[in-house]
Amino acid sequence: MVGNTETPDVLIIEDTLSMAIMYERQLKKAGLSAQICQSGEHALIELRKGRVTTALLDLQLPDMNGLDIIRTAQEANLPITFIVITANGSVNTAVDAMRLGAYDFLIKPFAEERLLTSVKNALERTELRTTVTVLKQSLEDQDCPGFIGRSPAMLAVYKMIQNVADSKAPVFITGESGTGKEVTANAIHAMSHRADKPFIAINCAAIPENLMESEIFGHVKGAFTGAAEARKGAASQANGGTLFLDEICEMEIGLQAKLLRFLQTGQVKRVGSDWHEDVDVRIVCATNRHPMEEVREKRFREDLFYRLNVLSIELPPLRDRDDDVISLANSFLTGFSAEEQKSFKSISLEAERKLLDHNWPGNIRELQNTIRKAVVIYDGVELEPHMFSFTPEISAPAAPYQLIGEVVDNSEVRSANRIYVDLEQPFASIEKEIIEAAIKACNGSIPRASEMLDISPSTIYRKRDGWASLQETLNKPKNIAS
Repeated sequence: MVGNTETPDVLIIEDTLSMAIMYERQLKKAGLSAQICQSGEHALIELRKGRVTTALLDLQLPDMNGLDIIRTAQEANLPITFIVITANGSVNTAVDAMRLGAYDFLIKPFAEERLLTSVKNALERTELRTTVTVLKQSLEDQDCPGFIGRSPAMLAVYKMIQNVADSKAPVFITGESGTGKEVTANAIHAMSHRADKPFIAINCAAIPENLMESEIFGHVKGAFTGAAEARKGAASQANGGTLFLDEICEMEIGLQAKLLRFLQTGQVKRVGSDWHEDVDVRIVCATNRHPMEEVREKRFREDLFYRLNVLSIELPPLRDRDDDVISLANSFLTGFSAEEQKSFKSISLEAERKLLDHNWPGNIRELQNTIRKAVVIYDGVELEPHMFSFTPEISAPAAPYQLIGEVVDNSEVRSANRIYVDLEQPFASIEKEIIEAAIKACNGSIPRASEMLDISPSTIYRKRDGWASLQETLNKPKNIAS
């Protein structure tokens, strides 16, 4: 073993010393350091030390085959990027190495430029792989109180919650009803330096307009009929902590002006009082509406929106959270089974598929109710598909296509906002026609088509794969016995 450096960029595994030294010099000219090993045994010792991540490997070594080194590194989960060197007559062996996971191969004799290009690309690949691993680990290490699920969409939410938790700036949470906006607000508070102070939540849609000002800012005795004694408002109660204003877009427009002044001054004026009180609160608000649409329709003050929308978190709908559906369902099953004193322990694979195929317009709240209903009504150890009954959607979003209930032939002309189908077709054919028409209308964009049809993108991908597999089967020639 020669050419030893403390932290080499590349490990050169080559038994012909003259060749190894030549490679080392060429790498050195390019600003790279290298260490030479002349046997497979010595190479494995160095690789196991974890100091190098890129190796230049001659497949013909005196004590072992280079393929064995690759296999050993893989079995030990060593993140090594191998560039294999082979003679002109051993290309098949090089291909075998690539199949085992080698990054590149060089056929002797090769030019210095070819060596340097391959090594530099390998080092960049290693650096990128390390960066991705670190980022992925960083995301997976995120943990937020009250949340269940490790889907990519939620890992991004956890990271955002961690990032904004200690800021003083307001946070605006958006998302469909039932996606966990109050849980998010609680997590922000729990992960902040205000965690030991109060968390006060107000549902702006649940309190009458004539009482909302008093609920937020408080009142003095006699301020209005029924005000028999002075009362602190939520802003004062949350002093030092967090004030969560849920369904903020439901707030009356006149009160929005007073909320804006409170945000600008940090002072509370109780109803019926002439004096102001300084308070220190972190504002977190939420809505299931589209805030900018509310601003355009003059239902929400533009200046208040921009004052509140400093840090924003958008919660994904449950249909976009992949296998989080099953994790949440199992958690609900454990809790409700204990609460109802039932024996349920698990969910069958068929039942899991049914849960994954559902669109969940009511999001987590709907899933929670679905599991609770099954636990209450049925008995057993495992939830089965027939135990689930989904609540029909109360109102469907405006569809870009109108399904006309009449029998027409397949040559009927399709208009821009209407698709005609043959009701004598099987339902699967009608479903396929509608989905493909939506994708075409969205210029091939499946995510946009999924929004148009109010189904998840994964459902469209799954159905299209099924259609493709069926077509492939139908196209296969049949073997007819003579």
